[in-house]
Amino acid sequence: MTSHDQKLQDENYMRMALSLAFNGTGSVSPNPRVGCVIVRDSKIIGTGWHKCCGEPHAEVEAVRNAGEDVKGSTVYVNLEPCCHHGRTPPCAPMLIEKGVSRVVIGMTDPNPLVDCRGESMLRDAGVEVTSGVLGKESKWMNRGFIRRMRNGRPWITIKTASSIDGNIALKDGSSKWITGESSRQKVHIMRAENDALLSGVGTVIADDPTFTVRDAEGKSPKRVILDRRLRTPLSAAIFNEKNLIFFTSADASVDKINSIRELGAEVLTIDAPECSELEFVMAKLCEIGVNYLMVECGARLTSSLLRYGLADEISIFMAPKILGAGIHFTEYLELDSLDEAISIKDINTSACGDDIWIRGVLSCSPDL
Repeated sequence: MTSHDQKLQDENYMRMALSLAFNGTGSVSPNPRVGCVIVRDSKIIGTGWHKCCGEPHAEVEAVRNAGEDVKGSTVYVNLEPCCHHGRTPPCAPMLIEKGVSRVVIGMTDPNPLVDCRGESMLRDAGVEVTSGVLGKESKWMNRGFIRRMRNGRPWITIKTASSIDGNIALKDGSSKWITGESSRQKVHIMRAENDALLSGVGTVIADDPTFTVRDAEGKSPKRVILDRRLRTPLSAAIFNEKNLIFFTSADASVDKINSIRELGAEVLTIDAPECSELEFVMAKLCEIGVNYLMVECGARLTSSLLRYGLADEISIFMAPKILGAGIHFTEYLELDSLDEAISIKDINTSACGDDIWIRGVLSCSPDL
């Protein structure tokens, strides 16, 4: 086989591994999404993916699927096999013990407990290792895990629904419904793909949302509400479901804190100056294992996230309507020059019913 043919074959099998890895979306965090394909004599003998945090890793699943006999095979995995004991045993020693000949890796593991040590262990044992195959795609698959490991915060996606002139509501706050049913259904799918959903008390009071997954498969994310003065009514629909976290100021009413806790929600106080409040919240979410955070909020919080560079991706559902003098989704973001404009790259535009769905990575997002 020529080197060109080998490269194409490696990429084809790695695409399969990435496709398998995606099956873990919404269930594996705080772990990364990993898929594995095992090939011997040009035939696939085993496949697997990491299904849930605490359950066997992708490599173990694939070896089991192959009937445990993988000697002399090539293993394709989109993330470097681990070499440390966590909730489950390490995978690199297991592959060595099973006698695999070659391991093809999409990207190295950004976890400092691994970080090329798995590759080194394999090479030292005489296993041929090829790394960086479909590296860009592998990084995108685990962008949330990378962001948490390297930047100490989740991958943050701002979701907004607006008119074609960028308004999320009329001046009086009316906003139901600007976009159509197809867009709203897609939002439920997006919620199921994220570990947590962040909003502000203004949105809770104005819309009385539940922020749950109803029109799609998958579990509802953790719901996180920023409410410095705990203005959320105790009768709010947000309390109808579990996995609810409030962030409030240190001088918030103790009685209100206790009342909210009695309703089953967790209340955390923000211990940071005003300019660092959002960074404090993101660090706390990182501590509890949130890799992917979706933000559904009003103009003030959206503007703050963009102002402080705490956003990676934007997803805009834009209705073919003109609202005129309404509330713009970046109403509170002021720039001093065009050079400060936040650009969007890797744009993907598609129809969503009668609406336009625009997605892209923000220029303020650190490189993966």
